[in-house]
Amino acid sequence: MIENWISDKLKNCFKLKSGDGLTSKSMIPGPYPVYGGNGIAGYHSDFNLSDESVIVGRVGALCGNARFINERIWLTDNAFKIIECKYEFDPVFLQYLLNYHDLRSYARQTAQPVISNSSLKDIILTFPKSLPEQKRIVEILDEAFEAIDQAKANIEQNIQNAEELFQSKLNAIFSQKGEGWEEKRLKDITSKIGSGATPRGGKDSYKDSGISLIRSMNVYDDGFVENKLAFIDNEQADKLSNVTIEEGDVLLNITGASVARCCVVPTEFLPARVNQHVSIIRLVEGIFYPSFLHYSLISRINKDRLLGIGEQGATRQAITKAQIEDFMVSYPKTKAEQKAIINELDIYKSNSELLVQAYQAKIYGLEELKKSILQKAFGGELTGKVGE
Repeated sequence: MIENWISDKLKNCFKLKSGDGLTSKSMIPGPYPVYGGNGIAGYHSDFNLSDESVIVGRVGALCGNARFINERIWLTDNAFKIIECKYEFDPVFLQYLLNYHDLRSYARQTAQPVISNSSLKDIILTFPKSLPEQKRIVEILDEAFEAIDQAKANIEQNIQNAEELFQSKLNAIFSQKGEGWEEKRLKDITSKIGSGATPRGGKDSYKDSGISLIRSMNVYDDGFVENKLAFIDNEQADKLSNVTIEEGDVLLNITGASVARCCVVPTEFLPARVNQHVSIIRLVEGIFYPSFLHYSLISRINKDRLLGIGEQGATRQAITKAQIEDFMVSYPKTKAEQKAIINELDIYKSNSELLVQAYQAKIYGLEELKKSILQKAFGGELTGKVGE
């Protein structure tokens, strides 16, 4: 036990009380932030919490996250406020202490993660009894975390720059083009453009294995993502035989928030079909490489054109088959020049990805450093003295 520190169950330290219900329709525009389970959810003309407070998200993806609040806010019933503290707490220290315990890990994992009083009540909290010592820990953590957060911000900017380096090269090639290039509609250089459908029964009809059913969540500009890949059986696949994917097909998302994302389907996931949110673009053999079309469609100049088409949808972002057919693409007449461009872009992309991976490893290291500092802080190694 650490000298002059207290260990007690959370339920004995303070109480958690939900805020007050407030729907988005009930919000009257005003100056006061409305906090729910995931942070600020809007603004309201009234407040139900003021001055220094610690609140904890109760419902949602960020439930369990503790925040120190020092303003007038409206707290909804999707969050807790801390009341009736048995011990004296510095509110910023308490925020650090609760986040150190990762309250989200105690959430009930349903469609909407939820934490409750009963799930948190027996967590053992260990903390200095002395308020000045709590404040000293806060000063140390604030200083350390400010430096770490600044380092992270610098690294994140470097990641953005690395990604922009590749995109700049793409844009330079496909905006300036060159001699010996020609421009045609996709319908004139493709043998197939078409999307599929979701089997009857939706997600409940998917199988644990079988023929791949590729959905928009699998299609990204930087490649195919296997996560959440669905499968259908032969009978279901036969009903979608008109959207059988072949090697070299280019896939384009045509609806929703992911509209215009694009990739070339990897052969290891064949045989496969697509659902109604993904279109197959199959080039006429011998005109140009599928990977060249992929690079062309993810270049900023063409991506912006595709997104512009998608935003014309009446109720949601969508690109129609006719719009894909009429989409103009430019390319070198010779496949040798196309291949040279592909090779050059492959090198740029690989170098960019290596840079990003290196920077992400640094961010991971900084996050681990944060955890290490918190471990020391709440193990009494920063200010406390370990007793006999």
